[in-house]
Amino acid sequence: MKSLKLVRATAIALPLALMPLAAQADDIVDTAVGAGTFTTLVAAVQAAGLEETLRGEGPFTVFAPTDDAFAALPEGTVESLLEPENQDQLVAVLTYHVVPGEVMAADAAGATVELATVEGSNVTVDGTGDGVTVNGANVVAADVAADNGVIHVIDAVILPPDM
Repeated sequence: MKSLKLVRATAIALPLALMPLAAQADDIVDTAVGAGTFTTLVAAVQAAGLEETLRGEGPFTVFAPTDDAFAALPEGTVESLLEPENQDQLVAVLTYHVVPGEVMAADAAGATVELATVEGSNVTVDGTGDGVTVNGANVVAADVAADNGVIHVIDAVILPPDM
């Protein structure tokens, strides 16, 4: 008789286990992974130990260089930054692309805005021209929503003033 109760309980529990879970919005890291054009950025974020931070509550604004932007750096730059002994430099470069809070493209429309980065220096967002730039890098896609912030895709890697 015990086995019959177990079979019934399994028959009831099995369909519940097979039910799809409600979809959750992606955090900044998952959004970048899902886009497929940020493999270098994601690898760098992981190497720098910043993945958990960018999966955190936020909100964050990330100016995300594409794989092509990283490829445009001088030969050997990315490989050098990914070496363990250069982790401090890697962290500085990556956190220079992150602003606390959520800054939308409309916030810079028709204006030039200075934003303090997590790295500690400012970036200049210029929305006065035909497009928007961040320290001269073109924003090629704006306001990519994540559940803990926003991503603006840029076509170049920007470097902190002391690099």
